[in-house]
Amino acid sequence: MTRKSLGRFRFGRSLRIQDAPICHNLPMCGRYRLSRRKQIIEEHFDTVSGEEDWTPRYNIAPTQPVPVIRQHPKDPVRKLSQMRWGLIPAWSKDSSAAARMINARAETAATKPAFRDALKSRRCLIPADAFYEWSRVGKAKQPYCFEINEGELFAFAGLWDRWRDPSGNWVKTCAILTTTPNAVTSAVHDRMPVILEPERYDLWLDPGIRNVAAICELLKPYDARLMRCYPVNTRINSVVIDDADCSAPVELAEVQNRLFF
Repeated sequence: MTRKSLGRFRFGRSLRIQDAPICHNLPMCGRYRLSRRKQIIEEHFDTVSGEEDWTPRYNIAPTQPVPVIRQHPKDPVRKLSQMRWGLIPAWSKDSSAAARMINARAETAATKPAFRDALKSRRCLIPADAFYEWSRVGKAKQPYCFEINEGELFAFAGLWDRWRDPSGNWVKTCAILTTTPNAVTSAVHDRMPVILEPERYDLWLDPGIRNVAAICELLKPYDARLMRCYPVNTRINSVVIDDADCSAPVELAEVQNRLFF
């Protein structure tokens, strides 16, 4: 592989990685960022305040608690709460599969036992303002940050469920739906998280709408013209590092030197 293979160019307002190796065997949407305070999140998504507080996060990882927005069937008000990232179906005997259930494929969620009931009536929004993907170069993995416009808030299409643990306590968990990539994300990964347009929030959240075919129509790749991508430091590879520098851009020349020299 040459230096040119990780060259970059503009696509609308986005940054693409030309000819970078696409990662087929890395987890899709396994890290993301939500760097806004709780009050800003509530105002942006017009939600009722939840009891749990939220500290801005820059390196959210699976099995950690994350903010989730839901709507009660009899009360059309958006409510913000926290759930564990990694879905545990209500019928599960234990929680061992949670770390592997952070994503649900949009194409098969309606038929998979773990997700089909949730797709019908337990849909949610998962707020974020960036997500990360990795490009494999030999044995190394270079992380990239993906944003909407200049890093504005958006929402992943999510599913949730609740599971009773051996002690009798209810554990609420969630997963992020994924779909085929757009022109920005395809340079790094063969999947991307489903990002919903704001005008689709009400439809997605309404648990009274159980028409799966209509719901699945919302699970499309996001408009690439509204996205941008840039390389970030590999310090984000560690789940214990969680600060603003996790999503700070690095110069591509620096990335190339680190990977090839």
